Amino acid sequence: MPELPEVETTLRGIEPYVLNKTISSIVVRQSSLRWPVPTNLLKKKLINKTFSGIKRRGKYLLLESSKEFLIIHLGMSGSLRISDKNHIKKHDHIDIVFDEKLILRYCDPRRFGCFLWTDNPENHFLLKNLGPEPLGNSFNGEYLFKLSRKRKTPIKNFIMNSKNVVGVGNIYANEALFKAKIRPTKPAGRVSLKSYEELSNEIVLILKKSIDQGGTTLKDFVGSDNKPGYFKQQLEVYGRQGEECKVCSSILKNVNIGQRSSVFCPKCQK
Repeated sequence: MPELPEVETTLRGIEPYVLNKTISSIVVRQSSLRWPVPTNLLKKKLINKTFSGIKRRGKYLLLESSKEFLIIHLGMSGSLRISDKNHIKKHDHIDIVFDEKLILRYCDPRRFGCFLWTDNPENHFLLKNLGPEPLGNSFNGEYLFKLSRKRKTPIKNFIMNSKNVVGVGNIYANEALFKAKIRPTKPAGRVSLKSYEELSNEIVLILKKSIDQGGTTLKDFVGSDNKPGYFKQQLEVYGRQGEECKVCSSILKNVNIGQRSSVFCPKCQK
């Protein structure tokens, strides 16, 4: 699944091409995504209009037009790219066509993403219960510590819950917990303030580093310039179960937490 760095990379990649450009048409080849695409509404709201801004909220992209917003989520395997009419692929479901003949093209093989419209993003059902941004000023170790008191849920599930903090997906949760030396199964309420301070710092560092390098190279993720990200080669634990820890040479173990693979070092992470 594209995570926060992948979504941020996509935003930065498409932004120069889509802002303040007149939209000439909307093409919807497949409207059955996670929620039905409101094709007629999108055409009414966007044709002959422009996008005046684009921002990210968690893993959602919000493209603003006339003080209303197109909400896009990439789902499990979706991507946005700048393209032209001659390169339509099998799972290219939606085109936003600009007067300059450039196309913002949405591809989603598994169709778990979304294209929705709202005039009130703060109260939209997908956005209103989201926690703070990990790269924002309100996210820190003290916030996590206070929120986690008496919580028995594993720390990995706790930081992956978007109501607590947005955008910390499976890859980066694995990596941040390793860097902070916290075992992913440890109850969130038993993690100390000092450990939460280390963990919050590692989450911020690893997300920023991944954004700078274009996200992780997953088989389904391609950046907006059609080039894969380059962060995967630097992963310490994710996808490396059975291999040696890069710090202590112990064999990395895997445990499923919340139906997700969690790789950790039994010696480094307590």
